[in-house]
Amino acid sequence: MNINYMNIEYLAEGTPIQKEVYQLLKLERIMEQLEGYSPILVGTIPLDINVEGSDLDIICEVSDFDSFERYVEIKFGSYEGYTCIRRYVDGVQRIKVNFQCGRWPIEFFGQSIPTQEQNGYRHMIIEHKLLELYGKQFKDRVRTLKQSGVKTEPAFAQILGLEGDPYQALLEYVDWK
Repeated sequence: MNINYMNIEYLAEGTPIQKEVYQLLKLERIMEQLEGYSPILVGTIPLDINVEGSDLDIICEVSDFDSFERYVEIKFGSYEGYTCIRRYVDGVQRIKVNFQCGRWPIEFFGQSIPTQEQNGYRHMIIEHKLLELYGKQFKDRVRTLKQSGVKTEPAFAQILGLEGDPYQALLEYVDWK
């Protein structure tokens, strides 16, 4: 099943958790407020492999980090547990904003890379294809590993028997049909 992950409307027809997340994002106008940063909800919620403690991961394309940091602090700085961290990883600047919204921890992740080219989105698309291909038992195995504390990409890599860095190994499937 093809899902347009660029628009959160698919959540409105999803699982009870996806519907709850959709209502929260709409009520708080989170995606609308991030509109200028091409936001995409990625990770476990869109894929329906979330477990207790999963957060809402929203990736953003950020070119002016100072401006983005000021903007999100104005819009979201009053939320419980608000933090903002900027750093460089492999020479690429990134920004991470975390806060609590209702019962959901939320994380914004920004890089000066178009959101559809960021690894968070690319991993989700690959994982979606794998879940479609291998079905319910595979999905249940991923969830079981996640419940035991294994992160998403390492869980997929472990089940598939992928060697090396699971984040890199999964990206090898990016053009796979």
